[in-house]
Amino acid sequence: MVFRKDNQRMISDENKKTDGFAYDNPSLSFSDESLKDVTNAEFQGSRDFILISEQQNKSSPLEKVKECLPWIKKQAASKLTKKTLYKKLPILGWLPNYNKSSAAGDLLAGITVGLMVIPQGLAYSGIAGLPTQYGLYGSFLGAIVYIFFGSCKDVPMGPTAISALLTFQAIKGLGAEHAILLCFFTGVVQFLMGIFGLGFLIDFISGPVSSGFTSAVALIILTSQVKDILGIKAAGSVFTEIWSNIFADIHNTNVWDTVLGISCIAVLLIMRIVGQLKVGSSTEPKKIHQIINKFVWVFSTARNAIIVVVCAFIGYSFYLNGDSPLTLIGKVPAGLPSIQAPPFGYTKIVNGTEETVTFMEMVSNLGTGIIVTPLIGLLETIAICKAFANGKAVDATQELIAIGLANIASSFVQAFPGSGALARSAVNNSSGVKTPMGGLYTGLLVILALLFFTPFFFYIPKAALAAIIIAAVIFMVEVKVVKPMWRSKKSDLFLGFATFIACLVLPLELGILIGIGLNVLFILYHAARPKISIEKLSTNEGTEYLILTPDRCLIFPSTDYVRNLVTKHSIRQGIPVVIDCSHIYGADYTAATVIGTLTKDFAARNQPLLFFNLKPSVSAVFEGLSPTDFIVYYDHNSLDELLRKRFGKNDGANIV
Repeated sequence: MVFRKDNQRMISDENKKTDGFAYDNPSLSFSDESLKDVTNAEFQGSRDFILISEQQNKSSPLEKVKECLPWIKKQAASKLTKKTLYKKLPILGWLPNYNKSSAAGDLLAGITVGLMVIPQGLAYSGIAGLPTQYGLYGSFLGAIVYIFFGSCKDVPMGPTAISALLTFQAIKGLGAEHAILLCFFTGVVQFLMGIFGLGFLIDFISGPVSSGFTSAVALIILTSQVKDILGIKAAGSVFTEIWSNIFADIHNTNVWDTVLGISCIAVLLIMRIVGQLKVGSSTEPKKIHQIINKFVWVFSTARNAIIVVVCAFIGYSFYLNGDSPLTLIGKVPAGLPSIQAPPFGYTKIVNGTEETVTFMEMVSNLGTGIIVTPLIGLLETIAICKAFANGKAVDATQELIAIGLANIASSFVQAFPGSGALARSAVNNSSGVKTPMGGLYTGLLVILALLFFTPFFFYIPKAALAAIIIAAVIFMVEVKVVKPMWRSKKSDLFLGFATFIACLVLPLELGILIGIGLNVLFILYHAARPKISIEKLSTNEGTEYLILTPDRCLIFPSTDYVRNLVTKHSIRQGIPVVIDCSHIYGADYTAATVIGTLTKDFAARNQPLLFFNLKPSVSAVFEGLSPTDFIVYYDHNSLDELLRKRFGKNDGANIV
């Protein structure tokens, strides 16, 4: 033994010998080799002392700031690079290469999407429980802002059916002021999530939960439009509540609205099918066939705008002859919205009395909608990006920044929250969009509609707008995933149905939270019940031993289960036990305590317990509690020698 006086550390010459196949806990007296190689390290202390005067001058705040300036400059230089700038402003990547071909594709796509978003914007306002113009207010500025920060060319920023329904349930009929503030908060939350890199949060919304939520939303939106098809009044935000109110007022059905609404739905579905038809050969089409196919496609894509125009002329003709039997949407304010800050409090007149609604009251009224709406908006946008990414990686963090800034900007023009819409994205992509610049032409078309066509909107029947929504959302019900999910994993189908039912009978934010909660419980259950394979093998010298192989990490939910399983089989067999740790890539303190208890129990029974192929990082966690007889090895051929050396037995079967 060698003593070093300067640091009182004792280094054993025996520790310099290496067996090459095993290491134990270095705190044990019979350990041969430690996990960490300390044989070549010498720790020397110092007998010198530094005397520090208590009368040192204290630095002023300004001097402390000056001391921090070099570090701040260094950090800024490492962050503010060209690569980072191009990542945060994607427009810098494609704008220098923008040409006539790209401009032509973006112009066609932008106008085509604009013809969709104008009637949809008018209709989605009704879903949100707001006057008609607010859907158009959210359809232009956000789309233009997305051009600068968005990373996906196919995303047409604007109001969607889901965001409108979430807005309706969040504001609870309290008026446009709450919807505008929700739009602002949605943007702020999304932007902050992007700044702090929280885009990964959507990974907690699994495919089955997303399918169940989307399908439930589609049915709720469809149900909310039945009242306009029937020309009756039926309030409510929950599926069951809406249907209850519909049946309560169904005796007041307006036959004119019903006939027009059902006819519009049928025509829209037929036009959708016609747009999928192709004339001529698909391999070598003639020029005339290409022209016909393109015309049919444009005719089908613009079906919403065509229905609105035709029905508006019908409504106008009835209105000229007196009171229209159809329910019209009425007057829409002309011109662009005024640019102003979102309302952080407002006054209203109730029964002749002026009441003030404070900012905190508005936030309290919005409740969980401030958190749920941004997450669902991100989920919609990411789904679009992945659908048209062509195998490229999708930057969820950058999309959060983009749609966050778009919503913040939209709140200054009195809009409710928006995001990317899958149906408009599909049209955008098939129209040949080349860059996000297509959003500029869509925004300009909406601005023109607000400036010159709002008087025309007066005559649009509500039944026509309801038909547009119904014909669109019925395809959001994801029936096609049921069969593959059943064949793949039945528990996922249960998860999807549970989310679906929860969203129908409860407010949407509670429904999706229940779905996510159930999903997390499923994950924890699988973590708490790892698969463990058990085999009885023999060493080279014929010693039988039991080898148990867990298939995942050892963390606190699974530790008792693993301990009970190991104890039960070890006592039953009464032979040496080896735990194969090849698949254990992580462990925690609870797992370390259980390993310590296991090794103590095995030592008390004089039964060998060994750990095979344990990762050094995991072993460090286990060794932190200095377990008894903690033996790790990496070569199966050395098992006989370990058993003889540790337990002085040649036949491991006679150990217990």
